[in-house]
Amino acid sequence: MTTTPLAALLEPALERRRPFLEALLAEGTDCWRLFNGVAEGLPGLTVDLYGPLLLVQTFRDPLTPDQLRSVEDFLRSALPGPLAFAYNHRGKKAVESFDIWHSPAPAALAEFECREGGLKYLVRARHRGLDPWLFLDLRAGRRAVRAAAKGLSVLNLFSYTCGVGVSAAAGGAKEVWNVDFAESSLEVGRRNAALNGIPEDRFRLVKEDCLTVVRQLAGLPVAGRYGQKRRYERFQPRAFDLVFLDPPAWAKGPLSAVDVVGDYQSMFKPAVLAVKPGGRVIATNHVASVDYAAWTETLKRCAAKAGRPIKNIEPVPVDPDFPSFDGKPPLKVAVCEV
Repeated sequence: MTTTPLAALLEPALERRRPFLEALLAEGTDCWRLFNGVAEGLPGLTVDLYGPLLLVQTFRDPLTPDQLRSVEDFLRSALPGPLAFAYNHRGKKAVESFDIWHSPAPAALAEFECREGGLKYLVRARHRGLDPWLFLDLRAGRRAVRAAAKGLSVLNLFSYTCGVGVSAAAGGAKEVWNVDFAESSLEVGRRNAALNGIPEDRFRLVKEDCLTVVRQLAGLPVAGRYGQKRRYERFQPRAFDLVFLDPPAWAKGPLSAVDVVGDYQSMFKPAVLAVKPGGRVIATNHVASVDYAAWTETLKRCAAKAGRPIKNIEPVPVDPDFPSFDGKPPLKVAVCEV
């Protein structure tokens, strides 16, 4: 961990953000990244605000008790209002219990609501998984979906807690399918939809392997990995106006595997085949080492080979609270018109 006083890094990061944070507040948003360590002087440290919750995370070395106290003291003095504070270490030295590194006040472990574009989302500092219930770097992607969704049918793949699905429904989508294998994540998504008054008949939750679902919708065969077999929900082929494809970096299941670096095509091909002619696939890639230009060329070749060439492809830049030292942020979002 750096020997530079952490306040000396945090203070200029807050000052750089102030004009943008004012714009976020004006659009009804109260959750954002306050410090993005990889580009602001301390790789492996992030500080996020989710409404009344301050969440500090480390992904390399943990903070020392003195460093943690200095971070908390500075943030409480620099930010308005009473705030709950929690610290989670997620690096190689992490253990099963976050409490080894920090025991927050009980109130900080409660469930909170934050707002994004006037929409409400549930958040917790700690829950059954590791990741926060709302990925803040995907805000611009959710904003793009909401702006484009009116009257559309939307397929939200790897939906997690359905932030994209809620945005689509709030934007006037006539139908949203949210597909994820984690029942606990979908339950948070169901509650997010209810918080925002989204009718259940427009907001479908599908607990299933995403590639199993999208391959069926695309009219492609489903085969288990290494000959494994598992029962799965059956779907007839159909096409959506908009498909949102947001896979994790890597994962495997009994019927499919996800590898966004080595085999993005296995996910993108069925997504392209499951979108209507003239529709759009919005694809994401979270791996920092992946070059945007090279990745989108792969998408173009894959779509052309599938017989559904991409007519146009545009990036969705991440918001300024996620700066990158080289102007190439880890998250890449591409809107592909088919």
